[in-house]
Amino acid sequence: MTAIERSRTVAVIGAGTMGQGIAQVALLAGHRVLLHDIDPAFAEAGAGLVRDRVERMAAKGRLDRAEAEEAIGRIGAAGTLADLAGSALVIEAVVEDVTVKRTLFAALEEVIAPDAVLATNTSSLSVTELAAGLRHPGRFLGLHFFNPAPLLPLVEVVSGHATDPEVADSAHGTVLGWGKTPVRCSDTPGFIVNRIARPFYAEAFAVYEERGADPATIDAVLRESGGFRMGPFQLTDLIGQDVNEAVTRSVWDSFFRSPKFTPSLAQRRLVQSGRLGRKSGQGWFAYGEDVRLPEPHTAGPEEAPDKVTVVGDLGPAAALAELIEEAGIAVTATGHGGPYIQLPGEGQLVLADGKTSVEFTDVVYFDLALDYRGATRIALSASEDVSARTLAEAVGLFQKLGKKVSVIGDVPGMIVARTVAMLIDLTADAVARGVADAEDIDTAMTLGVNYPLGPSAWHERLGPDWAYDLLHNLDERCPGGRYAPSLALFRLGYAAGADDEGEDTA
Repeated sequence: MTAIERSRTVAVIGAGTMGQGIAQVALLAGHRVLLHDIDPAFAEAGAGLVRDRVERMAAKGRLDRAEAEEAIGRIGAAGTLADLAGSALVIEAVVEDVTVKRTLFAALEEVIAPDAVLATNTSSLSVTELAAGLRHPGRFLGLHFFNPAPLLPLVEVVSGHATDPEVADSAHGTVLGWGKTPVRCSDTPGFIVNRIARPFYAEAFAVYEERGADPATIDAVLRESGGFRMGPFQLTDLIGQDVNEAVTRSVWDSFFRSPKFTPSLAQRRLVQSGRLGRKSGQGWFAYGEDVRLPEPHTAGPEEAPDKVTVVGDLGPAAALAELIEEAGIAVTATGHGGPYIQLPGEGQLVLADGKTSVEFTDVVYFDLALDYRGATRIALSASEDVSARTLAEAVGLFQKLGKKVSVIGDVPGMIVARTVAMLIDLTADAVARGVADAEDIDTAMTLGVNYPLGPSAWHERLGPDWAYDLLHNLDERCPGGRYAPSLALFRLGYAAGADDEGEDTA
């Protein structure tokens, strides 16, 4: 099957915000569009709102006037399902309820042509389950648009267990022709984005529950060191704590309560107390006209050391040696041992590796950064046994590099490092299980949730063993399975090692 021709009708069921958005996308791509809702008046109003948005686009010069007028004439409301009989594609965007959706699609099969494609915009329900009971389940699939549909480019094209490959190809080509960026995935809990994104929230909440740092500081470190657009505490307040926790619980339940997806007790308490975020005026943070978000913890000024020794290969933090020299601090390098930065007071600065400061004598850990040159904040982690001189030298060193410094508790893996390692691990596992390919996952995470890098791009940058080693260390210190590296991640590292050593036989 090829992409659905522009001359064919596209029907959208559900005239709410998402339904209107999908209708607008199909309309501006050149299709005739019918909008249906259980309440005919709501469908008429929804179609009217789409016409109004198209009119405003023309008024602002974002759309040719003649094209806008033609588009306005191609959208209408359908009073009954029977009115959708000639549609080539029907997309539902109704309430997230299995019974409601299955009843709707069973009724649609009675009126639409045998070659018409049926699609659900569900974000959390099983596409396979929704297709169960249909006479022609092969023509059924998921088309998960992100809100607002006219603006966000990503669409997850989800194949259920019975979806015909030709139907998935046609849907992919159709969405691509609509100017969107489609990514393919199989029917897995959370699809791509809502499955892979869980650690971004979960690890931040875990650091908070471990009393490693406060929400404002964790958010700041992920933004200013990790390069993420928004921190997880502020983001979940925006999404709604009840909505975000419901998705987490849905994925957790769907994976038979795997420890990889365990929900946060702290977030559960927020939901139970009615602190749902911006919409209730209080979530992780308070909101209101005269309320400001709390400031992250930032260390006071300390004197920088006049010299350091870089021991071994700093790997992902190798750029620090050059930055330290540029700051006027003398750098001596030695290739033996390490990797760490030796401070004048005999303390050591070590990149987060999943171990804890308390295990060593005078070791301060520093967190991973997307780009150490561009990062504006660095997190340091130290146990209570670290000497005051060593911690002061570590803080002063990064301040000399122009960074704000947040000192957090002795948390294994710290903040950015453990988050990125978990994203890499879940991605490797998903690719190995045929959920999606690595390129589509990276595309989904950068376009769908604005990550600075896709997990596979992070993995390539950090090296084949980095995430595995960090998670292995974390798993030893926090047993229970949450941090146990996947077999897929082990194989990626082993394969890279075998290639380096030329090992191709048993």
